[in-house]
Amino acid sequence: MIPLRVEELPQLGKLDAHAGEITGVQVDSRRVERGDLFVAVGRGAEFRNEALVRGAAATLVPEQPFEAFAALGSLVRDRSSARVVGITGSTGKTSTKDILAALCAASARTVAAEASFNNEIGVPLTLCRLEPDTEVCILELAMRGFGQIADLCRIARPHVGVITNVGPVHLELVGSLEGVQQAKGELIAALPTGGTAVVPEGFPVERDDIEVIRPPERPQVRAEQGRTTVDGVSFNFRAEHQVANAVVALAALDAVGLRRPERVEVEFSPWRGEELPLPGGGLLINDAYNANPVSMRAALRQLGANAAGRRRVAILGDMAELGRAAPVYHEEIGREAARHGVEVLLAVGELARGYLDGGVPHTSWAPNAEAAAAEAAELVQPGDVVLVKASRALGLERVAEALAAVSA
Repeated sequence: MIPLRVEELPQLGKLDAHAGEITGVQVDSRRVERGDLFVAVGRGAEFRNEALVRGAAATLVPEQPFEAFAALGSLVRDRSSARVVGITGSTGKTSTKDILAALCAASARTVAAEASFNNEIGVPLTLCRLEPDTEVCILELAMRGFGQIADLCRIARPHVGVITNVGPVHLELVGSLEGVQQAKGELIAALPTGGTAVVPEGFPVERDDIEVIRPPERPQVRAEQGRTTVDGVSFNFRAEHQVANAVVALAALDAVGLRRPERVEVEFSPWRGEELPLPGGGLLINDAYNANPVSMRAALRQLGANAAGRRRVAILGDMAELGRAAPVYHEEIGREAARHGVEVLLAVGELARGYLDGGVPHTSWAPNAEAAAAEAAELVQPGDVVLVKASRALGLERVAEALAAVSA
C-alpha cells in the first residue's frame, strides 16, 4: 500500500497506534501483517489484541464503518497515478474482472479486487492495496439499489467504466430493467471528461465528453485443446459464456491502452463455473456463488456443452431479488433445464419449487443446503455431470463441496 502516516488519518473512531506508518489495511485479524491498520468492524473489536500480536501498526474501531473505509480508500486513491477501471453489470462482472486482471498483468503492475470485494468495504480495501508503482487498478462495483454505484465512484474515481450487461437482477430494489439500467448508468455518469465507457450495444450514453467503446457482438472464437481463443487471444477456459466476458475485458484492455497478449492464464474467483472431477469420469460445475435468470441460462448451456453423453444433473436453488415476477422466472428456468437435456433436477428453496414443473424427467425438492447435500449424495451417480447453482443466500457451495469431497 502507498504508506500513510498515522497522524494523517482523520478522526474516524477509536485509534490505538503502535507505529507511525501504516502500510496496509485489513478487516480480518487473521490476515494482518506487520505495518497494517486493523479496522475492527462489528465483533472485530474482540480481535484487536490478536492483530497487534501479528504486527499491526494500529487498530481502529470506527464510529461509522462505511465512512471510515471510504476515507481510508480515498486517501490512498488521492496519491495513486494508476489508471482505475470500474466494472459493473447484471452478470459476469467478477469473471470479467478476473479476465481483465490477467490481461493487464501481462504488461502492467496491476491491482484487482479479490473475489467479490465490491461493496462499501471491499472497494476501499482494494484501493488500500495500491502501491506507489501500481499502473492499473481494477474494481468491481456492486449494485443493490439506486445510488450505491455513485457512492462507490466518489471513492474510486474511475477513468474507465465497464458495464458487462443489463438483466433482471435486484428487481425488488429498482423495480424494472429500466431501473437496473439507470443504476448501472451511475458508473458512466461518474466518469471524468475524457474518460472511457465500455458498454453493450443499445446501452444509452448521452455524454459527448467521453469515449464510448461497444464490444463486438460477434467476436472471432476458436475452441481447441481445453482453451478458447477470442479475437486472437488464447484463454484457459472452455465455458461458452466466458467468451462474452472475455470480449468485454479485451475492450477494457484497449481502453486502458495496454497491448493484447497472445496467451493468458486466468485465475477465476471461486464458485463461478469451477469444473472439478467426480467419480466414474463425472464432472462437477460449481457455480454456486450467485444466480439470476441470465446467468442460470448460461450455466445450463455449460452443463449441456460438457455432458458428452453423460447424465445431466442440475441442483438449482432460489434466484433472489426478482420481485413480483420471481415465480415466472423460476418456471422459465425449469423449462430451460429441460431444453438443455437435464435428466435429474434437485430444487432447493421455496422459490425453486417453480423449477419442478418444467419438464425435467426426475425432480425432487429440498428446503435448504444441508438437506440438499444429503439428497445429492443419493441422487448423483458415478459418471454424472452435475451443475450446482443458486443465489448467494442459499449457500449451495456446501452441496458442491460435499460432492467434491467424495472424489478427493
